Amino acid sequence: MIANPATKYQPIAPVALTDRQWPSRSISRAPVWLSTDLRDGNQALFEPMNCERKLRLFHELVRIGFKEIEVGFPAASQTDFDCVRRLVDDDLIPDDVRIMVITQLREDLIARTVQAVRGARHAIVHLYNATAPAWRRTVFGMNVAQMLQLIRHHVGYLRQLTDAQPATRWTLQYSPETFSATEPDVSLRACQTAISAWGTGPDRRIIINLPSTVENATPNVFADQIEWMHRRLSPREHVLLSVHPHNDRGTGVAAAELAMMAGAQRIEGCLFGNGERCGNVDIVTLALNLYTQGVSPGLDFSDITAVARVAEECTALPVHPRHPYAGDLVFTAFSGSHQDAIRKGLAAQDPDAAWAVPYLPIDPADLGRTYDGVIRVNSQSGKGGIAFLLERGYGVVMPRRMQVEFSALVQRQTDASETEMSGDALWELFRATYLQAPAQPAIVCHSHRPGADGQGMELDVSIGGARERLRGQGCGPVAATVDALGLPLRVDHCEERAAGVQTMVIVEAALEGVAGSTFGAGASHCSVTASVQALVNAANRLMQRRRSAPAARAA
Repeated sequence: MIANPATKYQPIAPVALTDRQWPSRSISRAPVWLSTDLRDGNQALFEPMNCERKLRLFHELVRIGFKEIEVGFPAASQTDFDCVRRLVDDDLIPDDVRIMVITQLREDLIARTVQAVRGARHAIVHLYNATAPAWRRTVFGMNVAQMLQLIRHHVGYLRQLTDAQPATRWTLQYSPETFSATEPDVSLRACQTAISAWGTGPDRRIIINLPSTVENATPNVFADQIEWMHRRLSPREHVLLSVHPHNDRGTGVAAAELAMMAGAQRIEGCLFGNGERCGNVDIVTLALNLYTQGVSPGLDFSDITAVARVAEECTALPVHPRHPYAGDLVFTAFSGSHQDAIRKGLAAQDPDAAWAVPYLPIDPADLGRTYDGVIRVNSQSGKGGIAFLLERGYGVVMPRRMQVEFSALVQRQTDASETEMSGDALWELFRATYLQAPAQPAIVCHSHRPGADGQGMELDVSIGGARERLRGQGCGPVAATVDALGLPLRVDHCEERAAGVQTMVIVEAALEGVAGSTFGAGASHCSVTASVQALVNAANRLMQRRRSAPAARAA
């Protein structure tokens, strides 16, 4: 590391905006969205998309609801040119969708760009040039006056070409590239030059796009820059103010949100934040952030998994499992305390009330996700998550003390395997522990008969391979079974619940001479049969514990 980074890296100078208004504003409506997945996103791929993949992604963007889509850099690539022409010639662009193409300030490139979209119903031509001091000096060798003349000439040239083709409705978008690193007054002069050369009016709006081409300051600085421009652009009523945030500092979404509060009306970005270096602003995250605040984004992410799969297939870039809203694990809790809070929150959530489930900022169902993956069990998990999975998947409602006992068994197994446990694996462990306890005795059959003096129970059991018939009497099936077994058992708790088409009975029992209590379960279409099974399974587990206790003390 550099001993004193202040000698090498200089922060962007703050904007003189002492009466800034954006901090007291909130976002109450969605911006105009432009997807640049097919242009900015495409040029950042290891292997740029071919036309078929671009067309597939284009149709997905249309389905999601984008009304403005940047489709390529046709003057820079024959593949891009041919694909844009195919969109136009094959009439693949819906009437309410505007395509955009980009080019630098060069007459031959502008002519080629216009040729690429000629015949489209509505086309946006995006002209740009870098305006920051380092680019002016090092890349172009221009002063500010020369740069302004460059803008004036090439915007005028585009106007000349497009005025000659009135069948297409033309819109100019001008970007002072590297805006966030440019002196505010120079950015304003560049934009006003483009506005003047294009000639705006009620039916001839212009898009002024202000990019943080390289994100180089905190989001509040970018917001100040946007508000400063928002107040000074003229005629403001004919300008659609757009931003194109990049994510070099990891704050692209925040910068876009603050920019909207500062006056931006339009956002350019990519699905899942694809783009050069650290990417463009992530439109999925930005749009769903709005949604969680009660603002409709106007984009359809109701099946976010399907959107992610299309994007992955077209770009060959994976969506990170922790990606906001879309990642495979973003609605998954492994932590025991989180799982318990989610389970209780889902149980308490009123479908007609505002969403208020702990740890879930958005209802997974709104994004086409199920609750099946919300809670997953590993060594960090607790009883709440385990109980949730068994209840939701198998209808097993465990008493609290049983949750504690079973979670300890799960913890030992996950610690030993160093992997997570699926719902099916949890169910198998539950069955092996409580429904199929070590069988000494094993019930072959039973019968019971109500009488004036209570209930009688007759058990046909197998003990060590020998059949025995046991008889007992009690005030109910459980008490009669205890009497029949002839063991010093104490039943502390018994509950019966429906589990699918069967009845499940869970019994908590203690055995004289054995520390603590334990549980057994039984499941049957007959509640009496389930009760007998549950008590016998609890008794067998207690007897096994008593047999193993001397060995444990000796060790």
